[in-house]
Amino acid sequence: MKLKGYILAAVAAATYGTNPAFAVPLYAEGMNPNTVLFFRYLLGLPILASMLLLRGHSLRISRRELMPLGVLGILMGISSLTLFQSYNYINSGIASTLLFVYPVMVAVLMTFFFHERFRATTALCLVIMAGGLILLLRAPEGMEISGMGVVLVMLSSLTYAIYLVMTNVSRTVQSIPTLKLLFWQLAFGSMVFLFMFAVGTPFTPVPCASGWVNLVALAALPTVVSLGCTTVAIHCIGSTSTAIFGALEPVTAVALSILTLDQTITPRELWGGLLIVIATTMVVGSDRIDPVLLRVRKMFPRHPR
Repeated sequence: MKLKGYILAAVAAATYGTNPAFAVPLYAEGMNPNTVLFFRYLLGLPILASMLLLRGHSLRISRRELMPLGVLGILMGISSLTLFQSYNYINSGIASTLLFVYPVMVAVLMTFFFHERFRATTALCLVIMAGGLILLLRAPEGMEISGMGVVLVMLSSLTYAIYLVMTNVSRTVQSIPTLKLLFWQLAFGSMVFLFMFAVGTPFTPVPCASGWVNLVALAALPTVVSLGCTTVAIHCIGSTSTAIFGALEPVTAVALSILTLDQTITPRELWGGLLIVIATTMVVGSDRIDPVLLRVRKMFPRHPR
């Protein structure tokens, strides 16, 4: 069961990291993030509905399931929109790396709201992550990186962390079949983009055939495949471990940004991203790392004044 969870978590992270490769070319063709995401969610719905019907499952949900599904969908929509908006302000590979602070956010949320033990490893991870963020928040020419871009990514990371925690702790959510869960999350999440249209965000049409190819790819890989694998992985290994496997997400995003989008990454940005990946990956090994940290601490006892 755990091996299955680890494999699915890895697949989920790698496929989610393909977001920039499909979204950024659509921006270059004149589409805005809200419209791109609206089509991404809309195209994902018939894919999931077909899979459900082929398996003989119903789309019907109960009143008890309505509220948690609505909340999860809105959280997913906000997380997607803020991340995709950040691509307009900062390098998409850097944005995906900054997004990877969410595993530590998951660990902190589980500690403060669900009484998980605050590990020494988590504290060390926060320190290492801070160092990585400092390195990333400097542009190549020495100027500050876009503050708006960073704020958008942090909001995306926080809402995704809350989404993972809620998926992990809600018994109602855990009782819903994965495909039905994803269908209704996309349905409720699409309401975020409809709201944005209602308050004045312009609708930008798909400009050409290649745009439809990118939109279908967005609906399939980082939406249906990634979110489906994430949900099953959480049930197998929990939200914290699933979040840690997100290390593959920035790796995939950075590699595709360099190979397909002609974006560049400086050595300082690589070091900053590496520190963030190290910090979050340490959480999965906290059971072994914590005793080592405690032994080191005992080597330096505090002396009374």
